[in-house]
Amino acid sequence: MNLENLTRMEKETLDFLEEVGEIQTRNIRDKRMVGAIATLKNKGLVEIYRRYTSRFRRKKKKFVRAKIKQDDREGD
Repeated sequence: MNLENLTRMEKETLDFLEEVGEIQTRNIRDKRMVGAIATLKNKGLVEIYRRYTSRFRRKKKKFVRAKIKQDDREGD
């Protein structure tokens, strides 16, 4: 994967997602990261999925996580 073409905000977002593992999209601290997540999703670096947060809730919540790990990035 070509990670040199990422902007500064996309790199910060990818590092943040690798650090936290998975996070609910509404709990992302910086709104600029939300825009970067859409770009990273199109590049295939992050995964957005929906899952239940509780057995008793009927609605699924959106979560995001990085597909690529820090160790894999350093190997390229």
